[in-house]
Order: sequence, then C-alpha cells, then structure tokens
Amino acid sequence: MRPELKSGIAAVSLKGRDKGRIFVVLYELDADFVLIADGGLRAVNRPKKKRRKHLRAIGHEMPGLREAYEAQTLTDQQIRAFLKPLQDPPLIDPA
Repeated sequence: MRPELKSGIAAVSLKGRDKGRIFVVLYELDADFVLIADGGLRAVNRPKKKRRKHLRAIGHEMPGLREAYEAQTLTDQQIRAFLKPLQDPPLIDPA
C-alpha cells in the first residue's frame, strides 16, 4: 500500500517536465491538487500546484512542516536538507 499524499510527505513527480524530481508536499488544496516545493527550482515562496495523480509518495515525512509552512517560518534550506538524503544515490562499497 502506498503512503498517502499529505503535508510534509516526500513525493516523486511522475508527469511533466519535472518528471523524476523529488519534492515535499507543502499543502493540500483540495481532493485533486497539492502544493509542492523542493527548495531549489521550486522555492517555498512560489510552490508548484500539481495534481495528486501525477505524484507518488515516497514515505518519508518531514515533521512539523505544515505548522512551519502556515507560520511562514519554513525555509528552502530546511527543505533541501530534508530532501538531500533522498536524492543522493547510496554509496556502494566495492569490497
């Protein structure tokens, strides 16, 4: 069973020019749309509106994101720090 798309959850884009990029869901607009950001191309102050069906939740959740976003204390640096371990490929020991 896939994790639910809700505020604070990491998700990968399935469609569009941002296909394959990892974002964090900032806010649920309605049953079809959410606002997403990655702290880089999509900053917190200009999030992208995206259909839920074009995203797949990864399962990692950023605690306290919704409260920080609503209080306008969330920074792009915090989002980038949260998403960095999800974007970097794991180091493989050749031995």
